[in-house]
Amino acid sequence: MFEKFTAEARAVVRGAAEQADRTGTGTIGEPELLLALLERRQSPAAGVLAALGAHERRESVAQALAEVRRRGGVTAADAAALAGLGIDIDAVVARVEETHGVGALAADGTAGRRKRVRRPFTPEAKAVLERALRIGAGRGERHLGDEHLLLALTTGSGPAAAVLAGIGVTHDEVVRSLGEARGRRAS
Repeated sequence: MFEKFTAEARAVVRGAAEQADRTGTGTIGEPELLLALLERRQSPAAGVLAALGAHERRESVAQALAEVRRRGGVTAADAAALAGLGIDIDAVVARVEETHGVGALAADGTAGRRKRVRRPFTPEAKAVLERALRIGAGRGERHLGDEHLLLALTTGSGPAAAVLAGIGVTHDEVVRSLGEARGRRAS
């Protein structure tokens, strides 16, 4: 699969593995892919993220993703929906952490294991990679760039899409910005 990746897309995957090391998650998931995309500065996705103001909001994005991780994958939108049913997710998380320790819902089960050289992808991250391949093929492109990874993250329903939408980075905005960038290059 990775043979079709551009240098930029490969750098994102390497960056996501580094993010997994930093956060101690042990796996590469949507949050790690998004944070790695936000670290890029000279690539198609980096241009889109900068144009949409995401780079300047990187810290708030990282905090939102950390909060999603702490809540076991429950996004702010999910928490609001649960609150509508009378379920206070923050109270649930507090109770679990009171009993099992801070970050208990974020644990990935790798505690005590030897450090792995390769970080496994979560099923959600694998789905992002598959969507990115389909998006690239659907656009008639023979490569998979970091812009395809960004598009795939924004089409999903996971934490990355929710956090990005919260700062105005939606699939439609990414498509529009990519089109504008292509138009500038063609001129």
